[in-house]
Amino acid sequence: MAELSQPSEIARETLRRLAMSKTPPTPDNYRTLYHEISGIPAAEPFPERSLKSLHAGLPHGNPEQKRFARQFEAAVSGASWEGISAALGDLLSKDSTKPLGWSALIRELMQQLDTHHAGLTAAKKKEAVDRVLAASSTPELLHTRLQSVVRSWSHAPAGSDTELTGEVAPLEHEAAKSTPPAPKEPVAWRGIGQIQNLIAQLLEETMVMLLVDNKELSSEAQQLAIATRAAKNPDEISALSDRLKKFTYRAHFVAEDQVELKAALLHLIQLIIENISELVVDDQWLVGQITVVRELVSQPLSLRQLDDVERRMKDVIYKQSALKKSLGDAQNQLKQMLATFVDRLADFSETTSGYHDKIEHCANRISEAKDISQLSEVLDEVMRETRVIQMNAQRSRDELTEMRTRVNHAEKEVSRLQEELANTSEMVRHDPLTGALNRKGMDEALETEVSRARRQNGTLCIALLDIDNFKKLNDTLGHAAGDAALVHLTKVVQETIRPEDTLARYGGEEFVVLLPDTSLDSSVTAMVRVQRELTRRFFLHNNDKVLITFSCGVAELGPDEDPNQALKRADDGMYLAKRGGKNRVVPT
Repeated sequence: MAELSQPSEIARETLRRLAMSKTPPTPDNYRTLYHEISGIPAAEPFPERSLKSLHAGLPHGNPEQKRFARQFEAAVSGASWEGISAALGDLLSKDSTKPLGWSALIRELMQQLDTHHAGLTAAKKKEAVDRVLAASSTPELLHTRLQSVVRSWSHAPAGSDTELTGEVAPLEHEAAKSTPPAPKEPVAWRGIGQIQNLIAQLLEETMVMLLVDNKELSSEAQQLAIATRAAKNPDEISALSDRLKKFTYRAHFVAEDQVELKAALLHLIQLIIENISELVVDDQWLVGQITVVRELVSQPLSLRQLDDVERRMKDVIYKQSALKKSLGDAQNQLKQMLATFVDRLADFSETTSGYHDKIEHCANRISEAKDISQLSEVLDEVMRETRVIQMNAQRSRDELTEMRTRVNHAEKEVSRLQEELANTSEMVRHDPLTGALNRKGMDEALETEVSRARRQNGTLCIALLDIDNFKKLNDTLGHAAGDAALVHLTKVVQETIRPEDTLARYGGEEFVVLLPDTSLDSSVTAMVRVQRELTRRFFLHNNDKVLITFSCGVAELGPDEDPNQALKRADDGMYLAKRGGKNRVVPT
C-alpha cells in the first residue's frame, strides 16, 4: 500500500483498520493506530484540564504554598511539563519538617490567625494558643507545639470542620478527597504590614530625632524605615531583621553615651551651683533661684517639671527685679539725705566761724570806743549778727529734724523691701495656686517633723488624699472651676486641721497632711472630720452647689522607717479607699 501522507487519508485508514480488527474506537486505540500508520512517534497529550482542577485544590495557607501554586499554574498555562517538574522539585527539596525560627514562627502564627478557616473561629484559635502557652514549660517545648498548631492550621482548607486544640489534627481523610474545594485567600500581611508601618514610624519619627547628633545613625534609621515599608516576603524581612539587629546594637552604645553625658552635665551644674552658693553671702536675691535649680538637677528631669520651674522662676525674677529697683531707690535717697546733712553741717560750721570772727571784731571796737555813740553802733552790729546766726541755727535745726524723719522712713522702707524680697524668694516653696506648700516645702517640713518626732520619741502620721472624680469635674465645669475647687479644698482643710499640722500639695489633685504627735486612730478621725466639713461646706460654681469628696490613706511613721516608705503606704491606702467606694479614709 502506498504511503499515506495526508492527515485525512491517515484518519480514514485508521478508522478502516479499527473496523476490520473489531477494535473498540476509544481515543487511546485511535491515537495509537493513527501514529502507527503515520509513522510519527506518539506524544502523550498534556492534561491541562485535569491539572487546572488539581491546581484549584492546592493549599494556599503560607508563603511557600502560595509560591508553589503560582509556579504550578504558570507551568499548566504554558503546557510545560518541565515547569511542573521544576516546581515539584523545588517544593520537595524543602524540608517541610524543618523547625521555623522564632521570628518566622511568630510571623506565620499572626498570618494564620488572620486567615479564615471554616470551623476554626478566631476565638478557637486564640484558645488553642492559650492552652499551648499554659502547658509549655520550656521554650523548646513551646516552639514545637506552636509550630504544630501553625502547620495544622495551614493544612486545614476552607470548608473543613476540623477543630484544633493545640496538637496536629489528623489529615488522612483530606488526602482521600480528589478535588478539595479551594480555600479562601487569607488577608495576607495585614498584621505584618501594621507592625512594619509602626516600626517605620518609630525609626522616622523617634530614632531620627534621638540620633540627631549622630548623622550616620540618623541616616541609617531613615534608610531602615524605607526598607521596612518595602519588605514584602520572608527573605526580605529576614535581611531587614539582620540590619535592625546591627542598628539596635550601635544605637545602644549611643544611648549609653548620652546617659553618661547627661550625668556629667548635671554634675557640672551642681558644682557651679555650689560655687555660686559659696560666693553669694549677703545677696539674698539668688537664694530662691539657687534652691529651685539645685532641686531640679537632683532628681530625674521632665518637661512638665522644667516648664513649672521656668514659669515660677520668671514670676520670682520679675518681682525681685521690681523690689530690687525700689530698694535701690530707697538706698540712693538715704545716701542723698546723708550728703545733705554733711553739707548743712559744713555750712553751719562756716557760719558759726564767721560769727565768732565778727564778735571778736566788735569786742576790739568796744575796747577802742571813745563815747557812747560808738558803743551803740557796735551793739547794733552785734545784735544784727546774733539774729542772723540764730536764724541760721533755727533753719539748720528744722532741716536736720526733717532729714532725721526722712532717714527713719527710708530705713523702714528698706527693711520692708528686704523682708518682702526674702518672702518673694521663699515663694518657690509654696504652690502658687492654692498657697499650700509644694513638693519642695513638703520635703523640708517632712524632714523637720521626722527629726522632731524621733528626737522627742513622739509620733507622726502622714495622710495622702486625692479628690474623687476630679477629671470629670474638670471636663464638665472647665479647668477654671477645677482650679477653684482645689483652692476651696485647701481652704477647708487648712481651717479644719490644727495649726501645728501641715498641708502640702503633692501634685495635681493630691494633697499631703502631716499630723505630728497624733496616733493613727486619731489621724483617721481628723481626716474624717475634714471630709464631713467638706461635705457641709459646698463648693459654689456659678451659684450652683458642687459636692467635693476625697479618698484618703493614712500611715503612721515607724521608728526606723524611711518617710518616703510611709508616704508610699499612705498612697496605697488612698488607692484602697478609691476601690472601696471613694470618700473613705483607710489606715495602713
